[in-house]
Amino acid sequence: MAFHEIRFPLAIGFGASGGPERRTEIVTLGSGHEERNSPWALSRRRWNAGLGLRALDDIHTLIEFFEARHGRLHGFRWHDRVDGKSCAPGASVAPADQLLGTGDGARLSFPLVKHYSSGGASYTRAIAKPVADSVRVAVGGIEMAAGTDFTADPTAGLVAFTAAPEAGAMVTAGFEFDVPVRFDTDFLDINLGAFDAGSVPDVPIIEIRI
Repeated sequence: MAFHEIRFPLAIGFGASGGPERRTEIVTLGSGHEERNSPWALSRRRWNAGLGLRALDDIHTLIEFFEARHGRLHGFRWHDRVDGKSCAPGASVAPADQLLGTGDGARLSFPLVKHYSSGGASYTRAIAKPVADSVRVAVGGIEMAAGTDFTADPTAGLVAFTAAPEAGAMVTAGFEFDVPVRFDTDFLDINLGAFDAGSVPDVPIIEIRI
């Protein structure tokens, strides 16, 4: 299998539903108390990009994309409009959005991450597919120059510095990103409900680890 560095067409992805998924095992004791455990350390996102009644050209675009991915075989990029930035959807990406780590005078590369915090608890998510040319980086609060001071790999989510950040300097970044996904079906059930339109009510898409 392979990963194709192409984004699911935004025009036909509009109206998709979905979001993060967790898996929690719950055992209810005789006393009524619960024991809860999660076998997943990381969350996993899934969506349904099914099309309502749409023009046949839109459905043809979906078929073309599906066939080129060979159904479930090859992964691709998915843009989550709710959670596709290092900041809130309505904010602008800034170089201080997310803490990547602290320099030690020798380390040259830092993986992109996004932190989710609420009520004193937090979750750190690895970002593997940043949008090319969207990454902004700062060291010690000073923004670095892309291409001169650092490079960002849009296929792996790594920031590489030309000179290691000095010891104790906070390394931060802001970015837009996609989610690596695949189709979760090998069959598109297309309903030709009108003369010049149709629908594909179920197009499941699921996040993959790469």
